[in-house]
Amino acid sequence: MLKLALIIGSTRPNRFADTPAKWIADAAAQRSDFSLDVLDLRDQDLPFYQEPVPALYTGGAFSAPAAEAWRHKLGAYDGFIVTAAEYNHAPTAALKNAFDSASFEWRRKAIAFVGYGGVGGARAIEHLRGVAVELQMAPIKAEVNIAMEPFLGILQQGKTLDDYDYLVAARNTLFDELAWWARALKAAREA
Repeated sequence: MLKLALIIGSTRPNRFADTPAKWIADAAAQRSDFSLDVLDLRDQDLPFYQEPVPALYTGGAFSAPAAEAWRHKLGAYDGFIVTAAEYNHAPTAALKNAFDSASFEWRRKAIAFVGYGGVGGARAIEHLRGVAVELQMAPIKAEVNIAMEPFLGILQQGKTLDDYDYLVAARNTLFDELAWWARALKAAREA
């Protein structure tokens, strides 16, 4: 069985990220083709990137103990789903820092995104796709974009993400595609 991780990419108090994270985790629990662990960046205590040299020159080792623990944690997974809040057309600094706080552990693994914000986090996700490619990951095309209407529906009208059929369909496609790519890349890594 594939082992995937859901990375909660916002550390703000009163963050919206908990809503899509729970929605993703609850639906993933019904799947038989992968297991999903939740990695909350609030719990990682990662310092902002401060390495004296790039990880390429250290065999992937980091001098910061929290970054070293983070990279070892990531190494156990076959793929990732990331919640991506969009601030000023970009992802959160904490999320970008989490990507920078590991190196080889990201390589040749699939990654998918669940974005939220004015345009469903699309600009933040686009930024993160470039980061993922640089880390030699395989960002899948399928994504979930929680735009302003469902965002406000949840916050102001008591709706849930399940009230939006197109978001449920996007989540299911994301799961199917991520599982396919994670399986293919796992087989290739093992070969």
